[in-house]
Amino acid sequence: GGEGGEEAWVMCTPLLVTLVTLVMVPAGVFPYGFHNCIQAPWDPGLFRCIQRFLSTVGAAVDDLPSTATSLNLSVNILRQVPPSAFAHLPRLYILDLTHNQLELLAPGAFSGLSALAHLNLAHNNISVLATGVFTGLGNLSTLRLDHNPLQKVAPRAFQALAALSTLWLRGGRLSALETVAMAVGNLTHLDLLDLCGNMLSTLGPGLPPTLRVLYLCNNSLGALSGATSAVIPPGLRVLDLSYNNISDPALLSHLCLNNLTHLHLAGNPLDVVQLLRVAGISPRQVDVSGLQVNTSGLEYLCKQLRGQRLQRLQLQHMNLTSMPKRALAECPVLGALDVSGNRLRHLGCIGQLLNPKQHAALRELVAEHNLLQRLPSCKGSLVLKQLHNVSLRFNRILVAGAGAFDNAPALRQLRLDVNGLARLHRAALRGLRNLRHLRLDNNLLTDLLPGSFADLHQLEDLNLRNNRVAVLFPGAFKGLDRLQTLDLGGNNLRHLAAKAFQGLPRLCRLYLDRNRLLEVRVAAFRPVQVTLGVLDLRANGLRYLSRHLRQLPPFRYLHNLYDLKLQAQQPYGMRVVPQRFFQGLSALRSLYLSQNSLSAIPADAFDDLAQLQYLTLADSSGGMGHLPAGIFKNLSQLRSLNLESAGLRSLGPEVFGNLTRLKELRLAKNGLRTLDVTLATRLPALRYLDLRKCPLSCSCANAWLPAWLARGPVQVVYLYNYTCGEVGGASAYLHCFDTCVCYLDMGRYLFAGTAPAVLLLLVLPLLHHRGYWRLRYQLFLLRAWARGHWRREQRRYTYDTFVSYNSGDERWVLEELVPELERGALRLCLHHRDFRPGRAIVDNIVDAVYNSRHTVCVVSRGYLRSEWCSLEIQMASYRLFDELRDVLVLIFLEDIPEAELSAFHRMRRVLLRRTHLRWPSEPPAQPLFWAKLRCALSGGEEEEERERGGRKTALKGSREGDKLCLIPAQPGSDSWHRGCCKTLPFPPLPLPPSLSCPEDTGGMKIPGCHLHNSWLAADVTPSCHRACRAAGCLSLSAWGC
Repeated sequence: GGEGGEEAWVMCTPLLVTLVTLVMVPAGVFPYGFHNCIQAPWDPGLFRCIQRFLSTVGAAVDDLPSTATSLNLSVNILRQVPPSAFAHLPRLYILDLTHNQLELLAPGAFSGLSALAHLNLAHNNISVLATGVFTGLGNLSTLRLDHNPLQKVAPRAFQALAALSTLWLRGGRLSALETVAMAVGNLTHLDLLDLCGNMLSTLGPGLPPTLRVLYLCNNSLGALSGATSAVIPPGLRVLDLSYNNISDPALLSHLCLNNLTHLHLAGNPLDVVQLLRVAGISPRQVDVSGLQVNTSGLEYLCKQLRGQRLQRLQLQHMNLTSMPKRALAECPVLGALDVSGNRLRHLGCIGQLLNPKQHAALRELVAEHNLLQRLPSCKGSLVLKQLHNVSLRFNRILVAGAGAFDNAPALRQLRLDVNGLARLHRAALRGLRNLRHLRLDNNLLTDLLPGSFADLHQLEDLNLRNNRVAVLFPGAFKGLDRLQTLDLGGNNLRHLAAKAFQGLPRLCRLYLDRNRLLEVRVAAFRPVQVTLGVLDLRANGLRYLSRHLRQLPPFRYLHNLYDLKLQAQQPYGMRVVPQRFFQGLSALRSLYLSQNSLSAIPADAFDDLAQLQYLTLADSSGGMGHLPAGIFKNLSQLRSLNLESAGLRSLGPEVFGNLTRLKELRLAKNGLRTLDVTLATRLPALRYLDLRKCPLSCSCANAWLPAWLARGPVQVVYLYNYTCGEVGGASAYLHCFDTCVCYLDMGRYLFAGTAPAVLLLLVLPLLHHRGYWRLRYQLFLLRAWARGHWRREQRRYTYDTFVSYNSGDERWVLEELVPELERGALRLCLHHRDFRPGRAIVDNIVDAVYNSRHTVCVVSRGYLRSEWCSLEIQMASYRLFDELRDVLVLIFLEDIPEAELSAFHRMRRVLLRRTHLRWPSEPPAQPLFWAKLRCALSGGEEEEERERGGRKTALKGSREGDKLCLIPAQPGSDSWHRGCCKTLPFPPLPLPPSLSCPEDTGGMKIPGCHLHNSWLAADVTPSCHRACRAAGCLSLSAWGC
C-alpha cells in the first residue's frame, strides 16, 4: 500500500471534498456572479459596470452571458476598444460607453453587434473616426459622439450604418461641414444631425436628402462661407443657426429656406425688421427668440405674421422690459404666447395685450424667468375663455391679490412656483372651477387661510412643497372634493390636528416629508383613511424610545395605504419601532425605514403587512446587531428586502422563515462573518444577493459556500471579489477557499490536546485559591536556597525597628514595649516622635519602613480597622517580597479569630509563622515573650555580619563543658585560633539582668563583642552595645549548641 496508496488518496481527496460539499448544500437555488458587472434584478438582460475603474473592455464583458441586451460601461478608464470586443454579445441592443477616456476605436470594434440600436460614446477623447470602426452595426439607429475632441471623420466612417437616424456630433472640433456631409451622405435614413458647439466656419453640400433636423448652433458661421442653395437638403424642416455671430441677414438669402418650418437664429446680432425683409424667409418660419426688438419692431413683426392662425408665438430672451396695451393686437390669432426670459416687471391682465379675436383663441401663456412682482386684480377685464395653461414661475411675485385670475375662468393648470410668494389672498383663486393642477411650491407662504381653495372643485394636484406653513387650520382644504395629490413636504408643520385634512374625500397621495412632526396620531388621518394610498413622512422628527405606544397605532385605519415612507427621521432616527406600530396596514406594498438608527425591532413589527412586497432597512445601524427570530414570518409576498448597512452581525435561520417569494436581498456593508447553510432552501425564489463589504470568513462555518457559489440562477454581486483572509501572503477568495480541513476527523487529536489543558485549567484555580501564598513563599525559599544565601541590603539603616501601632494601643507601646527594647540599645522609630512634621504621611511611612531593619506591627482589632495601619503593614509586605527577607514581626495584643482577619493578614500568617508573637497576660510568661522578640529582631544583624565584604568573620558559639569559647567561623582564618581567646563562665540560671562584654581574649583585641544566644533572656548594657556598634561587628545568630 505505501506510495501508490498515498497518491491515490491525494487524487481522490479533492473529488471527495467536492462531493461532501455538494451533499451538504441543500436542494434549492444556486448562485452565480460577475467580476465587474451587476445584472439588474428587474431586467435579466441589463448589465451595469459603472465606476469600476476598468482599463480594458474584456475585464467587464468576458464573463457576461450572450443573452445581454443592455450594457452600461460608463465612468471607467477605458482608453480603447479592440476589434470584436463585444462579439460574444450578439443580442446587445443598447451600449453605453460615456465618461471614459476612449481615444482609439479599432476597425471592427463593434463587429458582431448586429442587433445594436443605440450606441453612446459621448464624453470621451476620440479625435479621429477611421473607416470600418462601425462595421457590423447595420441596425444602429442612434449614435452619440458628442463632447469628444473630434477633428477628423473619414469619408466612409459611417458607411456601415445603413439604418442610422440620429447622429450627435455636438461639442467637437470639426471645422468644415463639407467633410461631415461626405461621411453621412449615404445615410438614407438619417433624420437628425447635431453639429452644435464645433468649430465650423464653412458650409458645404452633400447632406442626405432625408435629413429633417440640422443643428449648427454655437459655431463660427458668421460669414456663412460656402452658403449655396445646395447646402440645405430639400427635406429639411428645422435649422438651428443660433449663436453664430451672423450680423448680415442678407447672407441667409443664399440658402434655400423655403421648405423650413423652424429657423432658429437666437444669439445673433440681427435686427428683426431687416431679417423679415430678406427674400425667401417666411415670418412664420423664423423663431425670433433671442433677437433684439423694440416696440415698433414688435408691431412690425405682428403685421408680417398676419394671416392664418399661429400655433405659438415665442418672444423669449428679447430683453423686453414692458409690453404696452394692445402690443400684440396686430398679430394673428395665437394659440400660445411665450415671453419667458425677458425683463418684464409688469404684465397686467394679459387680455390688455390682445384683440378680441385673440381673446377667444389663446390657450396658453408662459411668462417664466421675468421680474414680475405682483398679480393685479383682473376683475372686469375681458375674459379669456380658452386660456387653459398659465405658467408664471421663476419670477418675483410677492402677493397674489383678490381676483388675480378672474379673466381666466377656464384655467386647468396654473404654475406660480419658485416665486417669493408670501401672501395668497383668500380670493386670489376665486372662480377657477376647472383648475386641475396648481403649483405653489418653493415660495414663502406661511398660512393657508380657510376658504382659499373653496372654488377649486376640480383640482386634482396641489403642490405646496418648500414653503413655511406651520399650521393647517381646519377648513383650509375645504372645497377640494376631487383632490388626489397633496404635497406639503418641506414646510414647518409640527402637529397635525384632527381636522387638518377635512374636506379631502378623494385624497390618494399625501406628502408630509421634511417637516418637523414629532408624532402622528390616528385621528389626523381619519378624514382620508378610506382613500389614502401613499403617505410620505420621511425626514420628520418622529422618535420612539420604548416598544410600547402611549396611544393607538397611528396607521390603524389606513387599510388602503400601499406606500409608506418613514426613512431618515431627524435628528437621530426613530431608534425603536414600537410594537404593533404598523397595525392596520393590510394593503401596504412598500415600506421605507432606512436611515433610522434602529436599535430594536420587535418580532411582531411586520405581522400585519401580509401584502408587503418591498422593505428597506438600509443604513439603520443603531446597535441592533441582529434581527429577532420570525420577524418576517408573515411577509410571504415580499419581493425585495434591503438590509444594507443595517449593523447586522448575525442572521439566524429563523429570520428568513417564510420569504418564499423573495427575489432580491441586499446585505452589503454589514458585520456578517458567516451565512447559514439553510439560506438556499429558505429563499427558493432568490435571484439577486448583495454581500459587498461583509467580512465573511474562510472558516468551516462557510464551507458550504464555495460549492453553492459555483452554479445556479442567483446573482451574487461581484462574487469573485469577496476576500476572506490571507493564505501565504496572498488574499483568499470566498468562492474558492480550501475547505479540506473542514472534513477531517480532528476529534481525537483535539481531545488529546485539550483534555490535559482543561484539567490543568481546573486545578490551577484551586491551587491558586487554596495555597497561592504558601506556594509563593516556598518559591522564594527555593530561590534563596539555590542562590546559597539571602540577598542582603547594601546600605545601613537609620533605625533598628519601626513600631507600627494604633493610637488605641499607645499606652502599652510607650509603657511596655519601648522601655524594654530601648534598654537593649535598639533604635526605635515611632511616628509621634520621629515622623518629620509637614511632610506627607505616606512619605513618612515609606521612609520609616525602608530605613528600619525590622517593622514591628502591634496588632489589635483597632489596628485592623485603621487605614493608616493597614498602609504601614502593606509597605512592610512590599519590602518583604522585594528583598526576600523576613523583616516583618507581628505582635498580637488580643486573640483575634481568623474570620476577622482580612485576606492580606491570612497571607502574613503563612509567611511569618515563626515570627509572630502574642502578648501574654500572665506576668511570669512575659520575660519569655521579650526574649523571643529580641531573637526575632536580632536575626538580620547576624546575617549582615556573615555576608559583609571579603572579611566575613561571623562567629559561632559552642559549649565545652560549662565554658563558652569563641572560635573562628571560616576554616583557614589566621585571625583567631581555637582556644586562644578568653572563655567566659556559663552564667548560672536564672540569668542575670545584665552582662558586661569581655574587653580582650588571650591578649588579642577582638574588634567587637559577641554575645551568645544562650543569654538572649538577659539585657546588654548600653556601654557594651555602643562599643559593639562602633566596631560594627555585632552579630546575633541562632543558637547552635
